This record gives sequence, C-alpha cells and structure tokens, in this order.
Amino acid sequence: MEEKGIIQRLTGKGVYPFQMAWLLLLPFRNLYLSPTKLASRLNLKVDSTVLELGCGPGYFSPFIAKSIPKGKLYLADIQPQMLEKARKRLEKKKITNVEFKLCDGNSLPFADMMFDVAYLVTVLGEVANTDLYVRELFRVLKSGGILSVSEQAGDPDSIPLQELETLLLPAGFVSDTIFGKNRTYTANFRKP
Repeated sequence: MEEKGIIQRLTGKGVYPFQMAWLLLLPFRNLYLSPTKLASRLNLKVDSTVLELGCGPGYFSPFIAKSIPKGKLYLADIQPQMLEKARKRLEKKKITNVEFKLCDGNSLPFADMMFDVAYLVTVLGEVANTDLYVRELFRVLKSGGILSVSEQAGDPDSIPLQELETLLLPAGFVSDTIFGKNRTYTANFRKP
C-alpha cells in the first residue's frame, strides 16, 4: 500500500492499515477504553476461553490473557502483519495462554460453541461481510456466551448502537448490558 493509500485508510472507512499499528498501542487509548475497563465489562472467569476478533497489534490482549490465567485467549485478525505484531508483544511479556489465528474475512477458523466470550473493539465496522461474521460469532459462542462490541465516536468505521442492535438481534443474540451511549459504548449481547 502506498503512503497516500495508508493515510486515506487511516482516516477513512475499511481495514486499519497495519503500517500504522503503532498508533493503536499509544496509551491515550486509555482515555476511551483501558484494558482494565474492558476486562471488567467482559465478565471473565479465570478459566474462560476468549476470542479477540480484530486484535490488531494486541493492545488489550496482555491484560485480558492475564485475567484468565487458567483459560485461553485466541487472537484473530485478517492481517498477518497485525498478528505478528501481537505475537511479538505477548512473547515479550512472556504471556503463553494465547493462540493466534489468521481469518479469511468470510468465516472464523474455530469449532462450534468454543468460546465463553468474544469481543471486538472498533472492528465490526471494518468487516466487509458483517452479516456473515455475526452468524459466525453466534456459531462459535457457547450457549450463554457473551459477544462484546466496543465502538468509539470519531472512528470512521464506528457503528451506532441502534445499528448494532439491528445486526445482532435478528441473528439470535439478546441484549445484555450496555456501557456508555450513542457512538462511544461497549454493548454486551448474550447467546441464549
């Protein structure tokens, strides 16, 4: 991707450019949603099996993995470069209860009813096949499992809460807990 394309993607719609991944690791993100705050919203147990879809360079991953010491965190992304950055970051922190999976943008490479929790932070709006991914998320979650979606105002791919509900409720999810409102929120949905 040439530099002009990278800048356009950084400020426009579509997949976040891996060349700018370093921006996703800046501590100013804590002003919107810190890893601690996210973990508190996910109802994690020490042995939870968790999917982070669209992990990028792994900003939230270390804290989430440490929050489930007897569980496992699966990091998934469509960009191999992002997965490699996340892998290096977690290896440097000596975090081992993680696995990395490259996604193809159409399906999730996981078994049915595998996860207790799946979360996406400012990712769902970047997904080209949103309806397909929503069905896949429903498939890979256990009964009673939580799908947590966090969005931030100002992100060009941000999905308003009402639009998110129109995507998830028809797929079978039920609304559980909402933190925030409008365009800056974390919304948890449960698979019955």
